[in-house]
Amino acid sequence: MYSNIKRSDEYKRRLLEFVQFEYGMELSNITSAKRGYYGETWRLDTVSRNYFLKLDYSPHQVIYERSFPVVEHLRNHGTEFISRIVKTKEGELSTRFDGAVLGVFDWIDGVNVQNEQTKIAEYSILGKVYAVPVSGVPIRRETFSSASADLFFSQWDRLKGTPNDSSKCILSIFKKFHERLTHRAERLSIFAGYCKSDTSHFHITHGDAGGNVIVNGGDFFLVDWDDPSIAPPERDAWFCLYWDWAMTAFNEVLSTNGISYTLRSERLAYYCYHSFFFYLTEYMQTYFDFGDPNGEIASELLKYFDGWIEEEIRYADSNY
Repeated sequence: MYSNIKRSDEYKRRLLEFVQFEYGMELSNITSAKRGYYGETWRLDTVSRNYFLKLDYSPHQVIYERSFPVVEHLRNHGTEFISRIVKTKEGELSTRFDGAVLGVFDWIDGVNVQNEQTKIAEYSILGKVYAVPVSGVPIRRETFSSASADLFFSQWDRLKGTPNDSSKCILSIFKKFHERLTHRAERLSIFAGYCKSDTSHFHITHGDAGGNVIVNGGDFFLVDWDDPSIAPPERDAWFCLYWDWAMTAFNEVLSTNGISYTLRSERLAYYCYHSFFFYLTEYMQTYFDFGDPNGEIASELLKYFDGWIEEEIRYADSNY
């Protein structure tokens, strides 16, 4: 939603002139690139090479801005499988344009796919990332809280105070799944309690690696480091909770990279339930920012309650 705003030729001209001035680039062209949920993205062309530009106008921009030193830290420790940040003429890692956080990176050719082959490559990259020291990295650390569920229920209450056709439609969805929501909030609280007492084996984690692998021939790159966190590997591993081969492969990568650790069931379950509510809060924040005149958010919510995350949740409910 945040990235779907249509831009005029005048906007593109101002953006191009701004980047040329801030970065000292002689740009020959600027074209729209594939956009994510938050980021407005562009491809910048010069005579000799291409670059990737990402702006974030959303409430997520605070997190995005904090990610730049982390990417620089990883690059400084030899992780060449992530995109290099291009600094401004003043040596800054990012800048601002029209109130948005703006970053420029080297362009990576390739296709964004996710399959068994890319999962193995993804885990291999993450293993190398986990081997990078975390000291001096200015990002948040995992606290294992149930805040994502608390925020969702507070948003639900807020929605009740804004009666209109859109809110009534969303409220009917939450009413339909009330029992499921209550059960999962209880489960999140239980596993948060299990995990709080141990904050060992924390590393730099990506948080959404699976959908952000770029394949170029036999080379793999992990991009979109917008929300890194110092956390256990389970923050990245829970996405394939029910695939035995994936858990085995992940543990093997940890061992290969000198990390004496095996994925823990209570942490996997925690991230499963936490993420279930986290994505709901993102839908709700989008609703509060934009409304839902066309019913798009309500439609996405309905699909979410029967979508990809349900397999992970059912596994966690049955096994942990």
